[in-house]
Amino acid sequence: MDQNVNNLSNTIKNFILIVLGILSAAFGLKGFLLSSHLIDGGVTGISMLLSVAFGLPLAALILVINLPFIVLGYKQMGMRFTLKSAAAISGLSLALVFIEFPEVTHDTLLTAIFGGVFIGSGIGLAMRGGAVLDGTEIAALVVSKSYPLKVSDLILLLNILIFLSAMLVLGTETALYSILTYFAASKMIDFFIQGIEQYTGVTIVSEHSEKIRQAVTEKLGRGVTIYQGKRGFGKRGSTNVDIDIVFTVVTRFELLDLKNEVKLLDPNAFIFQHSIDDTEGGMIKRRPLH
Repeated sequence: MDQNVNNLSNTIKNFILIVLGILSAAFGLKGFLLSSHLIDGGVTGISMLLSVAFGLPLAALILVINLPFIVLGYKQMGMRFTLKSAAAISGLSLALVFIEFPEVTHDTLLTAIFGGVFIGSGIGLAMRGGAVLDGTEIAALVVSKSYPLKVSDLILLLNILIFLSAMLVLGTETALYSILTYFAASKMIDFFIQGIEQYTGVTIVSEHSEKIRQAVTEKLGRGVTIYQGKRGFGKRGSTNVDIDIVFTVVTRFELLDLKNEVKLLDPNAFIFQHSIDDTEGGMIKRRPLH
């Protein structure tokens, strides 16, 4: 019974996120970009560029160009993702046709920035709901399976080609403003996917690992994982010394406090960190301290 309630709750939450994403992206397009003939990156940008160049309806182009990528990504993502994404993209096309949004501003700089903000927010919200409004990343993921390129490199290459084409069709100044739109959208997507906290994994190698563990758990309210390792010295690491290695996950706001605590306990501690896109389970949120 509880499992069914949880499934229903998640389904409703995802539906709301996708609907909000559709409305936000549609508002970014009709309320900002279309009146100034600016474009975004990705498949949406291709659709907008073709719409301007050939006078074709944008809603139809977004649907037609995106759906093949969604179908192509079926083997990578599964049927549920494919159906949700197809419905989301269809919803965006319908919103562009049937919903009227006011033109907020004709200032080109404001249009570029805030158009990107609303489009990126829409894509990010839809992704949080388990769907996509732009098939670029799926296309890049599929192509990267056959060619020795990273997904991020393929996306960058595609967008370079889009904006070079925009310079020819729309003019250099419009294309440059469109690049601002793309960057604003990318930042908003990162914000919605990774969140404001932006978790950081921190590994600490110190002879005072137990004191550091206590400081992290008791003063910072964070969970830790202890690894058993060995320290090597000399050119060949011939001297092996057993040592406990402390690993924890903190937000960027807590990172400085963590480093200060470690340095107070061991100024010679070896600390290294790396970004984490997302976390689940364990003591992710700060534990209340008394």
